[in-house]
This record gives sequence, C-alpha cells and structure tokens, in this order.
Amino acid sequence: MVVRVDVISREYPPEVYGGAGVHVAELVKALRVNIDVIVRAFGQPRDEPGVFSYLPPTELAGANPTLTTLGVDLQIANDVGGADVVHSHTWYANAAGQLGSMLHGIPHVVTAHSLEPLRPWKAEQLGGGYRLSSWIEKNAFESADSVIAVSGGMRNDILRSYPSISEDRVSVVYNGIDLEKWKPVVDDEVLARFGIDKARPSVVFVGRITRQKGLPYLLRAAAQLPPDVQLILCAGAPDTPEILDEVTAGVRALQEQRTGVIWIPELLSQHELSAVLSSGTVFVCPSVYEPLGIVNLEAMACGLPVVGTATGGIPEVVDDGVTGRLVPIDQVTDGTGTPIDPERFVHDLAGALRDVVADPDSARQMGAAGRLRAESTFSWKQIAEETERIYRSLI
Repeated sequence: MVVRVDVISREYPPEVYGGAGVHVAELVKALRVNIDVIVRAFGQPRDEPGVFSYLPPTELAGANPTLTTLGVDLQIANDVGGADVVHSHTWYANAAGQLGSMLHGIPHVVTAHSLEPLRPWKAEQLGGGYRLSSWIEKNAFESADSVIAVSGGMRNDILRSYPSISEDRVSVVYNGIDLEKWKPVVDDEVLARFGIDKARPSVVFVGRITRQKGLPYLLRAAAQLPPDVQLILCAGAPDTPEILDEVTAGVRALQEQRTGVIWIPELLSQHELSAVLSSGTVFVCPSVYEPLGIVNLEAMACGLPVVGTATGGIPEVVDDGVTGRLVPIDQVTDGTGTPIDPERFVHDLAGALRDVVADPDSARQMGAAGRLRAESTFSWKQIAEETERIYRSLI
C-alpha cells in the first residue's frame, strides 16, 4: 500500500536554525525510501520536489508571532487533504496538523521536540502569545492519534504535563544522526579563520542563545577552567534581546579574564562545524532543559566526549564515564529548569570539564566510544522504520 504522509514543520532546509529542523530534514530523507512524503514548511519557496512553502498572510504583518503562525497553519490545514497521515513538529505546526486532521478526517501524529509548559521563559519572546502557543500545543497533543517523544525523559514529561493523554498513545523514537555526514574532519584553514589554536585543549559549545541551553552557567563555569583551555562558543539565534545582552556581557567579562574565549555567532556550514567539533577536547551541553539534544549526537559522531547536564533525555545519549560525563542537577519544579543551587551546578560543571581536559587519552577513548554509540543506536534508517510503523498502525 502506497502511503502519503504530509509532514508539517516551521523549519526545513535551507531555513533551519535548531534541532527540530535538523530532525525533520533527516527524517523526511529516510522516510522517502519507502513512502510518499510531502513537506509543508514555513518560509520562502524551496525548489525541492514535494516541498511546499507558506508565508504569513500580509494582513497579519506586525501581529504577535503566535497569530502569524496561526495564519500559516490555516493555509496548511486547507492543503493536507488527500494525505493518509499528517505529522506535525513543534507547536508552530501543531495547529495545522490538528485542524487538517479534523477537516479532512485523517490521523494526526505529533512529535514532541520540547514542551511549552517546560519553557515558561518563552513568555519573554512571545508575550501573551505564549498563552496561545501553550493552548495550541495542549489541544494538539491531547487530540492527536499518536504522540512521539524523542526520549524516555520527554515521554515522562509529556505524561506529567498532559495527564489526560493515555500512556499507550505516547511512543519513544529517538532523534538520529547522519553518520556519513557527521564524522571527524581535519581542516586547519577553518580553525585559523576563527582563531582556534589546535595546540590548546578546548571546550566546545553549540546551541541557540536561549534560556534552556544554560549558556550563562557555562560562562561562569569556564572561569574555573585551567588558563590554557580554550572555550569555543558556536552560539547564535537569540530568543530575545535580553538573553543576548546577558550572554554578551558574560562573554566579554570572561574575555577580560582569560585568552582563548572564541564566540562564533554566525550559522556555520556542516563542514565548518564538523571541523570545529573535531578539533575539540570535549563538547559541553549545559542545558537545563533538553528533550534529547541532536548537538550531542553530532559531537559524538565527530569523536568528542560529551559533558552534559543529567536532565531530560541527555542521560539516554551520554553513557556516564564511557562516552562522557553527566553533571548532576537538582531543579525547581516551576517549569523553568532553574538549578535549586546554581553555584553547586556551576561548580560541578566546571569540575567535570576539568577532569576531562586533564586526561586527553581518556577523553579520546570516550570520544571513540561515543562514535560507536551513535552508530549503534541513533541511525536515521532505524528511526524512519520505527516512525513508519506508527503511521501504518493508524491507517
């Protein structure tokens, strides 16, 4: 039976700025081996066959971003007729999936890459729109025929945040990694362009500038690292001017204290990022909220050990003591993920990073183990097969 699935996403190449966009792009490519996939994405027209793009209605220019999102969703909901399954990713696309499902009588699958109740800082970015985005997500999740969580930790968060959803409707299908694309790369020209000294040990961070990524905690921890250790921050796409100002001040203060603090705000190509990762001693993921973390898989595929917060889905990726180190964290229960004892978290993060950079042989061994773990558990072929099984169970 030929199956047509309409995948809805705010992000899709070339307009990708976060893990959800990477996930959708790679999943679609792997799914198309066996099934017909149409992509309906936000943004400017693409030239890829089977991909349709949507812009906000001109009448909503200047409106709250949540309302412009709904304007896009309404157009997509109208167009998904004829699909066997509609699959939405993130709250931005959830309303399109839910409305299209109701309008055309087709099953709706949602993949949870994050949860609005666990990101209250989004109110800084969306204002009153955060109440709307939370309402959209809640209704879509509770009415969906199937909910996919990208980790066991995310599954627990879904069932806790939306207790009316029955457990049998929530499946775990991990994020994946393209192991042909992500692998160790040596490119001294890229390193020289960004001022990275390959003779010095380095801690590498990759992520958007948002509250959940924990970048301010990392900046404080970096002040406790040995003076020869570089800190390489591939960090851009700030959520708000306020978080950008906070990070900018933290980076400048750190640069006044030590050398080798390198901030790369622009979006790097995959080759450039692979070269930067491959040059590192250790990758750091200081997130206070992380459903899984594709960046951790990218680092592991490039042969880096990962020091990550023991929260969300990170412990399902990082094998403590084998592929990296997990940093314990006790968090408040108001949804912000804020450490109960921030100073202890910063101290423990710095300690784990110091331990790894102090033993480069052990770091290389953990990096090699991380590459093997990425190969065995997180291939997109396996993830596409699991996703397709869910689709077929609903038809």
